[in-house]
Amino acid sequence: MAGQNDNRRARLAAQRDAQDREQARARNRRLLLAGGAIVVVVAVVLAFVLTSGHGGSSGSSASSTAPPPRGTASSSVLDQLTSVPAATLDQVGAGQTSTIPTSISGTALTSGGKPEVLYIGAEYCPYCAAERWAVIVALSRFGSFSGLAPIRSAAKDGAGNAEPYPLTPTWTFAKSTYTSKYLTFTPVEGYTNVPDAATGFYTTLQTLTAAQQALLNKYDAAYQGAIPFIDYGNRFLSVGASYNPAVLSGLTWAEIAADLHNQASPVAKAVLGTANYATAAVCALTSDQPASACTSVVRALQAKI
Repeated sequence: MAGQNDNRRARLAAQRDAQDREQARARNRRLLLAGGAIVVVVAVVLAFVLTSGHGGSSGSSASSTAPPPRGTASSSVLDQLTSVPAATLDQVGAGQTSTIPTSISGTALTSGGKPEVLYIGAEYCPYCAAERWAVIVALSRFGSFSGLAPIRSAAKDGAGNAEPYPLTPTWTFAKSTYTSKYLTFTPVEGYTNVPDAATGFYTTLQTLTAAQQALLNKYDAAYQGAIPFIDYGNRFLSVGASYNPAVLSGLTWAEIAADLHNQASPVAKAVLGTANYATAAVCALTSDQPASACTSVVRALQAKI
């Protein structure tokens, strides 16, 4: 197990070169959250209507002083996203992922008498943008989301610095809810995708509790504060993007959702492979329930994490 964890950390380290800027900003986020800093929000929110065919394509012209667009998802796109058949997921299996969850040890993380999955990310973050697609697919096998809103990752921060993989199409967990009889999902989106010239960063959105900050300090220190940070019940940890966000480049929300139903597509191999590993981690928390999610393929992946 120690050798496997070393190999996984090595793969994550190789990805860090592309995430240096992300990690530095994540450290800023952690310091600001820990200190309870209050940021004045000075932004104009651009509303747009996401359609199944051309949702959000106008976001490519967003300026550095205005937020990338967000809007309301069509029901057909959300239906496709949250109802990927188990057979398709099983056919993809491990897919094409660059990093997978690793084992950690600690007091069981629970909420409401159920295992808890803690997600910490930010709307500006392109790596979080990529990971959310997989998280939504995985957790939809155990429960249901409501209030998911489509957004894009940021193009530039408040100081005008360009972001990697700008305007990646994604969703925000802010103001969403998740219902499941098997687990509790607790998402924290620390910052918006709205550049803030006053700080040179982004406007704040949600603040970590003291307990959440303690988990971040404990388990994320080795990764220099990188996000997304996902703690699966204090048994498994996922930090950073599990696949290259470039696979989503140039695609609309509708195109990505449709690709998830084609196991041969690059999107499916990346997103569904990541989702299967996330499902394997959750199944370990739920004693492999329900059977519709914890298939033989998923249980086989548990041995790898």
